[in-house]
Amino acid sequence: MRTELRVAAYAVCVRDGAILLARWVAPHGVKRWTLPGGGMDHGEDPVETVVREVEEETGYAAEPTTLLGIDSIRRSWPRRLGAAGDWQGLRIVYEARITGGELRPETNGSTDLAAWHPLDAVPALDRVALVDVGLQLWRDRPPLGHSPLSDPANG
Repeated sequence: MRTELRVAAYAVCVRDGAILLARWVAPHGVKRWTLPGGGMDHGEDPVETVVREVEEETGYAAEPTTLLGIDSIRRSWPRRLGAAGDWQGLRIVYEARITGGELRPETNGSTDLAAWHPLDAVPALDRVALVDVGLQLWRDRPPLGHSPLSDPANG
């Protein structure tokens, strides 16, 4: 079985009762809202990752203020020539505050739009599970940084 680990860092940015989200475009074209953030480059510090990713996806400069938690998801997929693949995503979730910049969409990336959404409107959005995990970590601030919404088997 082929295994793959992806480490990423994401930001929960809440101000004036709204959360900053980026709209992720899946390879097959489906669009869903997600937390701004993404994959860590080799040798990069996770704090540097979240700052870079927030700027790339939203146009904003962000300052991480609190480590909210670490979320782990796992998926398997069939492979053309052999055994199934086993993918794990390790997602480091920070609370961050916006310190500058201007809202704008990412160009030539994995997201196509960034916007502020009222917290009470989030349940109606077409979103990835990470949004709910991030908001639960932000609201509850569990001592171990683990959300009960995290499901390593299903993501």
